[in-house]
Amino acid sequence: MKLEGVKQRLEASRADLSGSVFADVSLSGSTFEDVNLSGWTVRDANVSGLRLDNANLAGARISDVNLAGVAITDCMLDGMTIDGVAVTDLFAAYRARPMLEG
Repeated sequence: MKLEGVKQRLEASRADLSGSVFADVSLSGSTFEDVNLSGWTVRDANVSGLRLDNANLAGARISDVNLAGVAITDCMLDGMTIDGVAVTDLFAAYRARPMLEG
Protein backbone atom coordinates (compact mmCIF):
# COMPACT_ATOMS: atom_id res chain seq x y z
CA MET A 1 0.00 0.00 0.00
CA LYS A 2 1.38 3.43 -0.84
CA LEU A 3 0.08 6.59 0.81
CA GLU A 4 1.42 9.91 -0.46
CA GLY A 5 0.27 13.45 0.16
CA VAL A 6 -2.59 12.40 2.42
CA LYS A 7 -3.57 13.07 6.00
CA GLN A 8 -4.94 9.82 7.31
CA ARG A 9 -5.30 8.19 10.71
CA LEU A 10 -4.39 4.52 10.58
CA GLU A 11 -5.25 1.86 13.13
CA ALA A 12 -3.42 -1.44 12.75
CA SER A 13 -3.69 -4.47 15.00
CA ARG A 14 -2.48 -8.04 14.62
CA ALA A 15 -0.71 -6.88 11.45
CA ASP A 16 2.74 -7.41 9.96
CA LEU A 17 4.09 -4.17 8.53
CA SER A 18 7.70 -5.45 8.39
CA GLY A 19 9.90 -3.59 5.92
CA SER A 20 7.66 -0.54 5.80
CA VAL A 21 9.32 2.80 5.06
CA PHE A 22 8.16 6.11 6.50
CA ALA A 23 9.84 9.21 5.03
CA ASP A 24 8.81 12.82 5.68
CA VAL A 25 5.86 11.53 7.72
CA SER A 26 4.25 12.85 10.90
CA LEU A 27 3.51 10.18 13.49
CA SER A 28 3.04 12.73 16.29
CA GLY A 29 0.62 11.57 18.95
CA SER A 30 0.83 7.96 17.75
CA THR A 31 0.85 5.05 20.17
CA PHE A 32 2.82 1.85 19.66
CA GLU A 33 1.81 -0.91 22.07
CA ASP A 34 3.01 -4.52 22.14
CA VAL A 35 5.00 -4.03 18.91
CA ASN A 36 8.17 -5.66 17.63
CA LEU A 37 10.54 -2.87 16.57
CA SER A 38 13.68 -5.04 16.50
CA GLY A 39 16.10 -3.82 13.86
CA TRP A 40 14.20 -0.53 13.71
CA THR A 41 16.16 2.49 12.44
CA VAL A 42 15.26 6.11 13.14
CA ARG A 43 17.23 8.91 11.45
CA ASP A 44 16.82 12.67 11.52
CA ALA A 45 13.76 12.47 13.75
CA ASN A 46 12.10 14.68 16.35
CA VAL A 47 11.15 12.37 19.20
CA SER A 48 10.99 15.05 21.88
CA GLY A 49 8.58 13.98 24.58
CA LEU A 50 9.20 10.31 23.73
CA ARG A 51 8.18 7.92 26.48
CA LEU A 52 9.52 4.38 26.58
CA ASP A 53 8.06 2.10 29.23
CA ASN A 54 8.85 -1.59 29.70
CA ALA A 55 10.98 -1.69 26.54
CA ASN A 56 13.93 -3.86 25.56
CA LEU A 57 16.74 -1.68 24.17
CA ALA A 58 19.43 -4.37 24.48
CA GLY A 59 22.05 -3.79 21.80
CA ALA A 60 20.67 -0.37 20.84
CA ARG A 61 23.12 2.17 19.43
CA ILE A 62 22.42 5.85 20.00
CA SER A 63 24.69 8.45 18.39
CA ASP A 64 24.63 12.15 17.54
CA VAL A 65 21.49 12.57 19.68
CA ASN A 66 20.38 15.44 21.90
CA LEU A 67 19.80 13.86 25.32
CA ALA A 68 19.23 17.15 27.18
CA GLY A 69 16.61 16.65 29.86
CA VAL A 70 16.39 12.87 29.37
CA ALA A 71 15.47 10.97 32.56
CA ILE A 72 16.38 7.30 32.95
CA THR A 73 14.86 5.54 35.97
CA ASP A 74 14.43 1.97 37.20
CA CYS A 75 16.49 0.54 34.32
CA MET A 76 18.93 -2.33 33.99
CA LEU A 77 22.28 -0.69 33.14
CA ASP A 78 24.63 -3.73 32.95
CA GLY A 79 26.74 -3.41 29.79
CA MET A 80 25.52 0.13 29.02
CA THR A 81 28.34 2.49 28.01
CA ILE A 82 28.63 6.21 27.36
CA ASP A 83 31.54 7.07 25.07
CA GLY A 84 33.02 3.64 25.84
CA VAL A 85 32.80 3.99 29.64
CA ALA A 86 30.60 1.53 31.52
CA VAL A 87 27.75 3.39 33.21
CA THR A 88 27.93 1.03 36.20
CA ASP A 89 31.60 2.07 36.64
CA LEU A 90 30.62 5.74 36.46
CA PHE A 91 28.04 5.24 39.21
CA ALA A 92 30.53 3.29 41.35
CA ALA A 93 33.08 6.11 41.04
CA TYR A 94 30.40 8.71 41.82
CA ARG A 95 29.28 6.85 44.95
CA ALA A 96 32.89 6.32 46.11
CA ARG A 97 33.93 9.97 45.87
CA PRO A 98 34.64 11.81 49.11
CA MET A 99 31.76 13.95 50.25
CA LEU A 100 32.60 17.62 50.79
CA GLU A 101 31.50 19.20 54.02
CA GLY A 102 29.86 22.39 53.85
